[in-house]
Amino acid sequence: MTEDAKDEFDHQHFLKSVSSSPGVYRMYNLHNDVIYVGKAKNLKKRLSSYFRAQVDSKKTQALVSNIHSIDVVLVSSETEAFLLENNYIKKYRPRFNVVLKDDKSYPFILISEHKHPRLSVHRGNKKVKGQYFGPYPSAWSVRESLRTLQKLFPIRQCEDNYYKNRSRPCLQYQMQRCSAPCVEGYVSDLEYDEQVKLAGMFLKGKNSEVIHSLIEKMEKASETLNFETAAKYRDQISALRKVQESQIITSTQEQLDVFGFSHKNGIASIYGIFIRDNQILGSKAFFPKIPKNSDDHEILQSFLLQFYLAGNKTIPKQVVLPFKIEEIEDVQSVLSEEAGKKVHFFEGVRDEKRKYLALANKNAQNALETQQNQQMSLFKRFMDLEQLLDVDSPLKRMECFDISHTSGEQTVASCVVFDRNGPKKSDYRTFNIDGITPGDDYAAMAQALRRRYKKPNEDARVPDLLLIDGGKGQLTQAEKHFQDWPDDYKPMIVGVAKGTSRKPGLETLIMAYSHTTIPVQSDQPGLHLVQHIRDESHRFAISGHRNRRQKVKTTSPLQGIPGVGAKRRQALLKHTGGLHGLKKASRDEIAKIPGISAELAETIYDYLHA
Repeated sequence: MTEDAKDEFDHQHFLKSVSSSPGVYRMYNLHNDVIYVGKAKNLKKRLSSYFRAQVDSKKTQALVSNIHSIDVVLVSSETEAFLLENNYIKKYRPRFNVVLKDDKSYPFILISEHKHPRLSVHRGNKKVKGQYFGPYPSAWSVRESLRTLQKLFPIRQCEDNYYKNRSRPCLQYQMQRCSAPCVEGYVSDLEYDEQVKLAGMFLKGKNSEVIHSLIEKMEKASETLNFETAAKYRDQISALRKVQESQIITSTQEQLDVFGFSHKNGIASIYGIFIRDNQILGSKAFFPKIPKNSDDHEILQSFLLQFYLAGNKTIPKQVVLPFKIEEIEDVQSVLSEEAGKKVHFFEGVRDEKRKYLALANKNAQNALETQQNQQMSLFKRFMDLEQLLDVDSPLKRMECFDISHTSGEQTVASCVVFDRNGPKKSDYRTFNIDGITPGDDYAAMAQALRRRYKKPNEDARVPDLLLIDGGKGQLTQAEKHFQDWPDDYKPMIVGVAKGTSRKPGLETLIMAYSHTTIPVQSDQPGLHLVQHIRDESHRFAISGHRNRRQKVKTTSPLQGIPGVGAKRRQALLKHTGGLHGLKKASRDEIAKIPGISAELAETIYDYLHA
């Protein structure tokens, strides 16, 4: 019998009061955690099916044995039920549901509506006016497309602030990757707009039309004896044809997503190929979290709903599936309503769709095999580390801390988390360290640990193993922090000290409290796991430090002055000729600025000269 024994829930009494209306239900365990979210056209009928005398599904048997309570939410339509179920799954990430880990928005390429339009990457809501192309399945595929566009069309990709402050062309102009619209006399507005129009046509897959248009322009330039311009068009045509030749896979489909599927040994792989404007924008493998004994139909249907209903994906007109899902009409109807257009599902049995589906299925299988090999390798590393540390129980959660700063400024501490599946990025944290002597890494480590582990209780989420990147000094800070904690809540603490040459493989593992070193070989899998975690904490700390440093660079020094908002900051800088002039100004001079009282002038002067 499980800790959440079935007999603790009186399902017969509960079912008497359940409505037969459509709705969404949440199942809870003894600890009041949501363990499953489901929807039903008829709640009473659906919930009754869980408590039949004979239940074939092992997954359902395991679920029912853990139910302690159930609540229901009535809805007015099937679409509302799908949306609410998806929101609950995303919120609670229940143990018995299929959960898609990747719910990020996908990036677009944006051609802005400036006087001289800009090519850029855009992610999130489409608030900026302009033409959007995509979405692309990864930032890498967007960057590759922008690199190609930069070589083909001399359109600016620089930030607006950089563009507005140019007095002469930048390096991009010298490399013939921008026509320098920021400076007068280098390109006419008409010529620039023509290149923007051609770039838009190219992004829509109209490569042949772009080449035909450039040929016409080249011939006209030749007829008027403007051979320099004709040569530019010739080179542009040549570059376009090379790109066209390198695009081996093209499509006749305007909007199409294709999903391959593979499921083996408790891991499911879904591989998506994404086509927009007759071009394959990219592909991606997904590995949703699935409960044991999950059905293929349930996995694919849950994936589709969570993938498209996240609100940050473009739903295409056509979707090719590896097999027919059980509630296909309902899912099509929900996605059509969400997209504002008719969405059709296909099983890829004809011509082009069949080829794409075969390619997607092949990649799904390959991705699954790769994922399984990685998990086996990770499992071996965990096993070896457990032997190295001589632990009694498996290491389920590990955390590692690192410190990053530049000459003691903008200090950031990172905390990365690993479980048996590898990095758990949703639990990563950074801590902006303040109130310490600049460059004091020991004090920074102590502050980060205090903020991460506040009290010895279950909410502290103390890991099984705590790794401290550094030698005995940093390790001592962790020892001091946990010295008064009860033994039941103390983690195992190990310091990771770099060797004298700081080369990988020469690290020393130092046990807390005894400060004894653990002998390890450079090729040991357990050491490789420690190196992986340590390197990840180092990367994350540097990333956090860079973000903080950049924020300081782009933040006005006047923002911290009480009573000085955006308009007053602007007035101060305008009347004194900038920050340098403001620092030279006296209290009386500052008080003469419109909107600045004598009292506020005193505050501003004291702040700048503190």
